[in-house]
Amino acid sequence: MDQESVPLYRFLAPRFWPLWLGLGVIRVLTWLPLAGQRAAGWVIGRVAYWLARERRRIALINIGLCFPELDDSQRRTLARRHFDSLGMSLIETGMCWWASDRRVRNRVTYTGLEHLEAAMADGRGAILLTGHFTTLDLGGRFMTLVAPVAAMYRRADNPLLEEVMRRGRTRAADAVVPKQDVRGTLRHLKANRAIWYAPDQSHRRQNSAVVPFFGVPAATNTATSKFARLARAPVVPFYPVRLPGSAGYRLDILPALEDFPSDDPQADTARINALLESRVRLCPEQYLWVHKRFKPPTPGHVDPYAAPPT
Repeated sequence: MDQESVPLYRFLAPRFWPLWLGLGVIRVLTWLPLAGQRAAGWVIGRVAYWLARERRRIALINIGLCFPELDDSQRRTLARRHFDSLGMSLIETGMCWWASDRRVRNRVTYTGLEHLEAAMADGRGAILLTGHFTTLDLGGRFMTLVAPVAAMYRRADNPLLEEVMRRGRTRAADAVVPKQDVRGTLRHLKANRAIWYAPDQSHRRQNSAVVPFFGVPAATNTATSKFARLARAPVVPFYPVRLPGSAGYRLDILPALEDFPSDDPQADTARINALLESRVRLCPEQYLWVHKRFKPPTPGHVDPYAAPPT
């Protein structure tokens, strides 16, 4: 069931003022031309790199695990570029929520639209498979311009942020669906909508399997197989790419996965991780490295994020 709107005047208490200020700054930044946004994103990212010490530490650990061939200097360079990308992602999320369709459309080129059209021709919708890139929200907005989309999302803990996110995504997509709403997901697929889905953050629940990601065991959501089997829907990978300078963005849509799902959800999940890894290698600074992707799936596994003994 779609969530009802909450009036914004309910969030005027002082505890919400810092978030209101931050949202106001982001909205002002969305009015800048792309070159100005890139400059502002770089400033935000560099400040965050030095202030967000714990997130910087997590990013360096993840980068070290996934790119062992890099030396310490190269890892730190990639981490700084990643924080630059994070800074830009805040502005891009504002674009997703508040920019007009015309402004958004003028910034993107598409490759592989024919694959999406072919997948949806059977009337069973499509599962739009992607990963947690820093361009995730804006990439979803790009997709809404070419297909009827229901966006799957995780609710925010802060109620004001949750309401702003819900309004923004509802404005961009045909519908929004909480990740836990299996029935809602299937309902939208049966209505021949595309479901925007990123399963690559770690899960330690029933619908998960430990499969390699960059050669490192990672607890990964297996629900993609489940949704594809229940709805008999094709799985269409898509990946947004932030291009250099003021070149804008490219949305790459790949052919629907063949012979998917199989009888082995763990093998399907490993296949999805391998595909995602190949895309991350094309623009590694744009993947979300500040998330604890390799949390131990059980207490018996080593936690790479544990602080070293003092």
